Amino acid sequence: MNAAEADRIAGYAGAHAKKRALARELARIGLPLTINAVIHRANIDAVEALVREAVSLGARRIEVAHSQYYGWALKNRSALIPSADQAAAARTTVEGLRAELQGIIIIDYVAPDYFGRFPKPCMNGWGRQSLNVTPSGRVLPCHAAETIPGLTFWSVRDRALAEIWAESPAFNAFRGTDWMREPCLSCPRKELDFGGCRCQAFALTGDARNTDPVCVYSPARALVTAASAGAPADEFAYRRYAAKNAKRADDMAVAAES
Repeated sequence: MNAAEADRIAGYAGAHAKKRALARELARIGLPLTINAVIHRANIDAVEALVREAVSLGARRIEVAHSQYYGWALKNRSALIPSADQAAAARTTVEGLRAELQGIIIIDYVAPDYFGRFPKPCMNGWGRQSLNVTPSGRVLPCHAAETIPGLTFWSVRDRALAEIWAESPAFNAFRGTDWMREPCLSCPRKELDFGGCRCQAFALTGDARNTDPVCVYSPARALVTAASAGAPADEFAYRRYAAKNAKRADDMAVAAES
């Protein structure tokens, strides 16, 4: 991807140059460098170039990961989602590069689930093998779990990590299969994909207990089909933290003067 396009997506000028400079410095001082290349419609045709640049920067691993449509990515989905043909071509490209660059760089590939028949086993099942600890100390079953309302997250400031893992209401909310509804409950794949992503189910259907709409058996599958076949957008919606902070400072100044 060229710098101008990368900066447009990042939302500010100079973002691409700063990322490359940091990558070079990490490699220079000998830290193991992994590059996370988030793939979307604007850069999917440059997958090979992204991998080769990672090699040139001294990276030991690159994660070629298609956008997952939660939060602001969901808000910008029509500008980010590639076509099915682009997704298939990217997979072929990655397979060829893995063979060519074996022993030079590890290439992980996260496929776009909108074009599959079945969902990925998100986190290999909720609360089965991984966790995230936020800077504030809250322990999450996945990095996006806080997008689901009604979950209670325990903190390492208050409880032992082992207790949180075993007893936390959030970890037990979707652990195993007892929480499932149909069609997941009677599906032979229920212990293979665990109903898919709970965050995506909530984002698209409003209920985290529903089948992930990516699944071909989901009653809400039409939502995914329509999104992947829709007309692409050209503009992005951005989070404007700087503008919000400036307004907050102005409001505080006015309040102080009054």
